[in-house]
Amino acid sequence: MDKLTALMLDSGLANLDFGQSLMILVGLTLVYLAIVKKFEPLLLLPIGMGTILVNIPGAGMYAEPVYADSGKLLEAGGLLYYVFHIGIETGVFPLIIFMGVGAMTDFGPLLSNPKTLFLGAAAQFGIFATVLGAVALTQTGVVEYSLAQAAAIGIIGGADGPTSIYVSSQLAPELLGAIAVAAYSYMALVPMIQPPIMRALTTEAERSIVMTQLRSVSKVEKVCFPLVLLVLVALFLPSAAPLLGMFCFGNLMKESGVVERLSDTVQNALINIVTIFLGLGVGAKMSADSFLNLETIGILVLGLVAFCIGTATGVLMAKGLNAISKTPINPLIGSAGVSAVPMAARVSNKVGLESNSQNFLLMHAMGPNVAGVIGSAVAAGVMLSYLG
Repeated sequence: MDKLTALMLDSGLANLDFGQSLMILVGLTLVYLAIVKKFEPLLLLPIGMGTILVNIPGAGMYAEPVYADSGKLLEAGGLLYYVFHIGIETGVFPLIIFMGVGAMTDFGPLLSNPKTLFLGAAAQFGIFATVLGAVALTQTGVVEYSLAQAAAIGIIGGADGPTSIYVSSQLAPELLGAIAVAAYSYMALVPMIQPPIMRALTTEAERSIVMTQLRSVSKVEKVCFPLVLLVLVALFLPSAAPLLGMFCFGNLMKESGVVERLSDTVQNALINIVTIFLGLGVGAKMSADSFLNLETIGILVLGLVAFCIGTATGVLMAKGLNAISKTPINPLIGSAGVSAVPMAARVSNKVGLESNSQNFLLMHAMGPNVAGVIGSAVAAGVMLSYLG
């Protein structure tokens, strides 16, 4: 009986506290949203599983390794400990995913209509506005964020998961779990969050604007663009080179047409493998002691505000360009300036079709959508340059 009692007292159930129970429920909720609601399942499923595993008492999934004074390893760390420190803390996993995203990206719509670059840039206003909001919230005394933490939170406004993870791992690793969940949750909720903002800022006539056919972009343009983009941005803002460099490298592999096997691997096998471990690593930072606090609530609120501001400024910039442009621009494509590729572009197309059944905006919206990816990488570089 004594042995049985000791076994029971040593079990995870006996040592489970309220915070861990709540975080396990959070993990189960993320798994539910991934499987049933299909909200960003590629990330939310492994993040949910990582959250469950790291909050099981006694499992040691995030246990730190133990070393003797001589430096000899006495006890190995947990799996999630190594996944996080090797792949996320170093920034390796987000950069590899950015390379895969680059290999799946087509710069054609952006090159055929360069004006849409301004829409992607305008949508990044949400990032910097949220940084100011986080600083203002700190002044109230309710929560307290450092300037580096405020910058990491603000990147959520770009609706770019890998960039959010990369910046937070460099500037505020203690907030990484909450920032990653907020970023991917709002990306998944794009079809719910953006349409009301788009309709509120546009008239029926504006939403019905039919845009002219895009010009054909040559292969030479597509091959040269990532090289020119990388060199120009890297020379002015070296801190943006890691993100933008991997993005442009992935795109160059695709557009060059000479490394089909490498391009295929980056777009499929490699990005899938890294996504699994990235999700588990993010879930490893969602332990009860680091997630259940007022700071997390503030991150979720500020992230939503950032996303809404980014959507609104993209639409307003499109309206401004439309006032001075010779060719009509449908303001709806401005909302695609956030980096949720290609979901934001699909939402622009869907709302446009509601006003005009012959109005197909998908390819037009891909221009600002791709520009948003570039814009969020540049914004991340600015943050890292000044605060890293």
